[in-house]
Order: sequence, then C-alpha cells, then structure tokens
Amino acid sequence: MQFMTEQSQSAPISRRTLLKVGGLAAASAFVTGRSKTVAAEASGTTAAAPVAADAPDRRPGLKLGIASYTFRKFDLDQTIAMTKRAALPYVCLKSFHLPLDADDEQIRTAAAKVRQAGLTLYACGVVTMHSEAQVRQAFHYAKTAAMETIVAAPSAEMLPVIEKHVKETGVRIAIHNHGPGDKHFPTPESVYEKIKSLDKRIGLCIDVGHTVRIGGDLIAATKQCADRLFDVHIKDVTEAAPKGREIEAGRGVIDLVAFLRLLREIRYAGVLAFEHESDPTDPLPGLCESVGYVRGVWDTLAKA
Repeated sequence: MQFMTEQSQSAPISRRTLLKVGGLAAASAFVTGRSKTVAAEASGTTAAAPVAADAPDRRPGLKLGIASYTFRKFDLDQTIAMTKRAALPYVCLKSFHLPLDADDEQIRTAAAKVRQAGLTLYACGVVTMHSEAQVRQAFHYAKTAAMETIVAAPSAEMLPVIEKHVKETGVRIAIHNHGPGDKHFPTPESVYEKIKSLDKRIGLCIDVGHTVRIGGDLIAATKQCADRLFDVHIKDVTEAAPKGREIEAGRGVIDLVAFLRLLREIRYAGVLAFEHESDPTDPLPGLCESVGYVRGVWDTLAKA
C-alpha cells in the first residue's frame, strides 16, 4: 500500500498513523469479500436472497459517489443495487443507464427510480459537447432530470453556447480533463485558463488518474483550480505515464493521502465520485476496496 510518492511535499505520516490507515483499509476486506456475491446477485446470476442496502455514508466533509460508467455493463436497476451496496449516496449517471435521447417521461422515470432508492442524483456525465445540438440536448436532459451539474467533455468553441445555457437553466457545468489524447482539455489547467472569466457556474471535474497519467502535478493543479472545482473523479493508476492503467486506490502511484489532505484544507464541498474502470463485468470488489481505502485515509486525516 503506497501512501507517499518521492515528489510529495506533504508532511510524512507516522508509522503509527500508517498502521492505523492500514487497519482501516484492511477492515474493508470484509466488504470486498462479500461483493462478488453481491455483484452476482445484482446481475441475476445467483438465486440468493436480495442483499439489504447499507446505510449511506455521510461523514462530515466527505461526499462519496459513483460515476456510473463504473457499471457500464449493467442496467440501471443493477447499478442502483451495487451503488447502495458500496454505501455511496451520490450518483453521476452515464448515458449507459439513461440515454441522452430518452424522452422526458423516460428521463423523469429513471431519475425518480434513483431517488426513490435513497440516492442523490446530482449529475450526469461525462457528456460530449462538440456541437450546439449536443449542448442543447445535455442541458434539457439535466434540467428534466433535476440534476444540478453536467460533467462535460466540450470543445473550446462551444464555451459561449454552454455559458448561455448555464445562465438560462441554472445547471452547472464541470468540464472533465481526459489526459493524454484529449485534444480539447487534457489537464485541469487547460480547463481553468479558458473558463476563469466565464460564469462562475462553469467549473471543473478533475479526473485524478488522467491528471497524473499526462504527467501533471495533481496537488498544484487542484490548488490553482480550487475556486472552480465542482466534482472529482477519484481513482489510482499504475504509472504516471500515458500507459498507466486505473487500479484500486492505494495500489498505484498517486499520492491520494496528500490529495485528500488538500481537499480538507481547501474545504472542497463537491462529490468524490469513484470511477472504477477495471473489471467492467465484475467491478464491485475493486470498487469496494477503493472506497474502503479512501474512507480509512479520510478518517485518519480527520484525527491527525
């Protein structure tokens, strides 16, 4: 389990604290061990009785959620079941689970189903916005579903159109950086420079993994963009290079301890949405491991 990178400038964690975090993360193994059965039940591959949903985790200052791309191989009902099993109260819904071209009744029905399950449907995304038609569709979709935020992947030339719709609807935009290969917004800084003079409801969704994969300084970028940081996709990666793969939190190279410490310092009020890209047909074990790790680190930092 890796807690500090060689380049980190944050204060070192004591051995006692390290062992405490390790114990908390290890405690999540029980959740992880059960999750394969839960995933099978959610997908209908076993005849076991339904699993009761865990109580949502609402730690002070920590809002944990799911980017439903994690469950892209599952339908909406299965996605809700697994999100509840991981005790993640907040949902950013991907079009796999509610198509962007759904009619208004379908959108409202799906949104109601999520909320009736006790979850907060706060956003949709990531939504491509490379044309005015895509911008109009996305805002209508979010407004109809009563979502407060669109996590978006726009082209820069669409920013004036986006700002117009933000002012008309009140729906916020969180532009997502996609790292290597993203011709529009590869880094958080590339987003910030183009939006800092726009309506303050246009901000960022920092993807932690893509920021590190492109060689960015995650801590410096987060500090620079703090006043426009609306959302975070949290994950770990195997390498700080384009070929780096997403991996369970605490197993990779990202200094998540320093990052979470910074979020506490800047009083980040948005959601930490887990986007577990590995194991698309069996995502719950890895997701639960990552959730347990982040909860353990957060609790340890709160007591430090």
